[in-house]
Amino acid sequence: MNLRLIGIGAGVLIILSLPLAGAIAGPDFAGQDDGKGGGLFSALGLSQPSRTSAATPARSAPSAGPQQPGPADQPRTDSRCGPELSSPHGVEAQTCVLVGEGHTWGRSYYRNTSGRALDAVLTMMGPAGRTVQIRCAVGAGDEPGLCETPKETSAGEPESYSAVAEFAVPDDEGELLLRSGSNSPAPGDG
Repeated sequence: MNLRLIGIGAGVLIILSLPLAGAIAGPDFAGQDDGKGGGLFSALGLSQPSRTSAATPARSAPSAGPQQPGPADQPRTDSRCGPELSSPHGVEAQTCVLVGEGHTWGRSYYRNTSGRALDAVLTMMGPAGRTVQIRCAVGAGDEPGLCETPKETSAGEPESYSAVAEFAVPDDEGELLLRSGSNSPAPGDG
């Protein structure tokens, strides 16, 4: 497994967890409530309302014991990813098709250690010739990044979608440095 892409994944997870960390800290710090009902429970929609209004009917608790707050329903996102690939030119990428809440979109995780800015084109292809394409500027630094198509309403089975990311030099020749697909075989698989 490529350690750099594991690092990219870890970095993405850290970035995605920062809003949750802020919600955990919330304004209710060390027992000091600012009266706004902050903190993790309200951020996740689990805080109990102080009173019910006539427009909002009160929820009745089941008769089989006290009601305990649970985690808010989070939408499920499924992904189908191709292998982690790297080129001798210093580009690493993994491309995926994601499906969630009736939408489908493409995403490519990348890292550019080539020392120069690149262009990336991410194309997601679906059933009945549907295609979505987006261009992403890839900076010259070696920080991990991602390129993502807009979410489109799903129009078929998830397996009928595929995504391809192409990383190239942004000049007249447009030398292709790496092509990464969501359904590409792993290196050495054929």
